[in-house]
Amino acid sequence: MTLSRAVLAVFFIAAGLGHFISPQPFVAIVPPFLPWPGALVWISGAAEIAGGVGLLFAVTRRGAALGLIALLIAVFPANIYGAIHGMKVAGADLPAWLLVARLPFQVVLIWWVHVAGWKERNHPR
Repeated sequence: MTLSRAVLAVFFIAAGLGHFISPQPFVAIVPPFLPWPGALVWISGAAEIAGGVGLLFAVTRRGAALGLIALLIAVFPANIYGAIHGMKVAGADLPAWLLVARLPFQVVLIWWVHVAGWKERNHPR
């Protein structure tokens, strides 16, 4: 396993756990046109955890990568909504520049997931 893949897996697992430990910031950025924001946050958190774990094993790596790429695309409207309307974490407003910088970072994450799922060696040396 590469360090890059391990870091990415830990990132997604930690982010997914955050959806359960402190769901309110995520619920707050679900666009109002989507139903059941709490359930969507839990589902996306569970998907992040499953995807992160899936990246760790060769047999599930490509499926996990596909799922994470789909998830990153699916949550993009929430990131846009958060950038426009703001986001609080632990009661503090996140800086607007950070919320805007998060938008192109989604593309970086998609690329990183793609590399981790397909481009890196998927078998031991």
